[in-house]
Amino acid sequence: MVLPIYIYGQPVLRKVTEDITPDYPDLQQFISDMWETLAESEGIGLAAPQVGRAIRLSVIDLRPLAEDFPEYKDFRQAYINPHIVEYDDSQTDTSEEGCLSLPAIHEKVVRPTRIRVQWMDEQFQPHDEWIEGYLARVMQHEFDHLEGKMFVDHISPLRKQLIKSKLKALTQGRYRCGYKTKPVTRK
Repeated sequence: MVLPIYIYGQPVLRKVTEDITPDYPDLQQFISDMWETLAESEGIGLAAPQVGRAIRLSVIDLRPLAEDFPEYKDFRQAYINPHIVEYDDSQTDTSEEGCLSLPAIHEKVVRPTRIRVQWMDEQFQPHDEWIEGYLARVMQHEFDHLEGKMFVDHISPLRKQLIKSKLKALTQGRYRCGYKTKPVTRK
């Protein structure tokens, strides 16, 4: 089932999420719904808060980028309870980011190119690994959502001031995108 993507201004997007256990209700169905939602919205990553749940779960599918990144031609992974436990700040990269929860907004963000991540797969098998390159950027972006952060929190105050009206428009439901969304409810 395709789930609505929560738009900037929704309170769940600013909550720090909770770890889950294998007995989380209907977990496999929820993961399946997240994959379907991600495909429908033509994104490459989706975190549970973006579909209204404050749990530590994210899905990443880099297969659409295989032409530019052949190493990701088969890359599709769900991350349960992921935590970035170490950042290697010795090398950073500046790249433009966008977000399904911030339609039509793209900004350059500086991030470390290498991180150490601990997470569990769908069978709740633990993983602890160093991740590099583009996947490290995508993980940082998605896992930020699990900490109640968004990519616009990483841009300069000047850039944030310059996009202030666009952010306000999102909170007021003034945006267009080609996927199902859940805007902020006006009172």
